[in-house]
Amino acid sequence: MKHTTRKWLIFSLLVFWVAAAVYGWFLVHEEDNAKLKSVTIGFQAGDEFDIAKSRGQFAKKMEKKGYKVKFKEFQNGAAMMQALATGNVDYARVGDTPPVSALAAGTKLTYVAAGGTKEKGSGIIVKKNSGINSLKDLKGKRVAYTKGTSSQYMLLRALRKAGLGVDDIKWVNLDQDAAAVAYSKDKVDAWANWDPTVAQVELTENSKLLINGKQTGAVNRSFIVSPTKFAKNHRSLSRLIIKYGEQDMHWANTHHAKVIKMMVKDLKLSKKVVQLAVKRRVFGIYKMNDEYAKEEQKIANTFYQSGILNKQVTISKHVDYLK
Repeated sequence: MKHTTRKWLIFSLLVFWVAAAVYGWFLVHEEDNAKLKSVTIGFQAGDEFDIAKSRGQFAKKMEKKGYKVKFKEFQNGAAMMQALATGNVDYARVGDTPPVSALAAGTKLTYVAAGGTKEKGSGIIVKKNSGINSLKDLKGKRVAYTKGTSSQYMLLRALRKAGLGVDDIKWVNLDQDAAAVAYSKDKVDAWANWDPTVAQVELTENSKLLINGKQTGAVNRSFIVSPTKFAKNHRSLSRLIIKYGEQDMHWANTHHAKVIKMMVKDLKLSKKVVQLAVKRRVFGIYKMNDEYAKEEQKIANTFYQSGILNKQVTISKHVDYLK
């Protein structure tokens, strides 16, 4: 009886010791988490930070450096720029056009990094049986685009390349969902857009890219921007964002099969569509340089000269060239 009692006493002590150890671990862990500095990163489905989020390594590496990453998804660049202007995100991965429009509207933002391009998967799509076989054939046609996005810039570049003026086509400003319906029902004759939507339309709606971004010079590069005050006070953090982001993008460029599997799940698109989009895309996150700034300046100049913006923007004044 005494032996049984002693066994229960030892067992109870062990349970108490384990419980105390676990409780102590949680206290320390919670204290460690409380010390972590929070950083919020805005992204869109299928972009560089979506890949980093799904892979999981980025957040782990940042945590070791004392930062807890919060990813916040947005449906479009305009919404992300609004969130940035109100301080709801610390960094935003966005396309090449929204930051230009935001700067012209008075938003105080800074370019901290550049991303890869979708130049081979961006452009103007038309139905194969539409009779539109050259840019000049767009004259008088209804072309869907989304105001304030890279599709507007792509269309302007394409018209210039063809020697057409802005009044030579009928501009139809639609959001992505509305444009998809209009294009499918032949309410518009062409659609300026980018992957993965372009890939999906090519494969499912008997369509072709009439011209792509590489041919027009509208490369559709992504950028990482930050509120100017935040960027100025967190340059070391920006370097970490670039360093670990670049590592993820190197992984993405060398592990297409895994990226495709991730994106099929996240985007809920067919494997064939994602394969085509990934095949012609370059993933990357790089420090800003003069060439990337010049690409943005071309957009700013084109929009100002076309009357889209009523204020001239000098991009180089809003760039942090991190060393």
